[in-house]
Amino acid sequence: MTPSTSTSGAFSVVLPTLAALLFLAALVALLTCLALLFPSPIWMPMWNLNPDAYETFHRLGRIAELALFCLACISAAAAAGLLRRKRWAWWIALVMFAINGAGDIVSVLRTHQLIRFGSGVLIAAGFIFLLVLPPVRRSLP
Repeated sequence: MTPSTSTSGAFSVVLPTLAALLFLAALVALLTCLALLFPSPIWMPMWNLNPDAYETFHRLGRIAELALFCLACISAAAAAGLLRRKRWAWWIALVMFAINGAGDIVSVLRTHQLIRFGSGVLIAAGFIFLLVLPPVRRSLP
């Protein structure tokens, strides 16, 4: 391996770990999309975890299904790209985590649920921090 594409120590697991989380996000978005497209009692345990999401998605209608499908595709593509150490995937991941964090900040301000949404802000900030670490950035061509 050339020095520009190799990483050492703990930093060698950052991109694969973030890729795994993005693959998980893609799976969740796809399952949610399927639950909206094909309503059934089988999905009720999932909706019971977050009934507010259920109401919001139903209010949005078909746009929610399309958005979730697009999110699943983008997340999966970014995850695959991170595993291949592609800079475009790094940018997509960075933007996705930033948008997620910004959405959680807005939710904190609107709902005042600091624990629920504040933890999301911290998690998104942590992922962004990992992505911008110099050894991680140097691992990308």
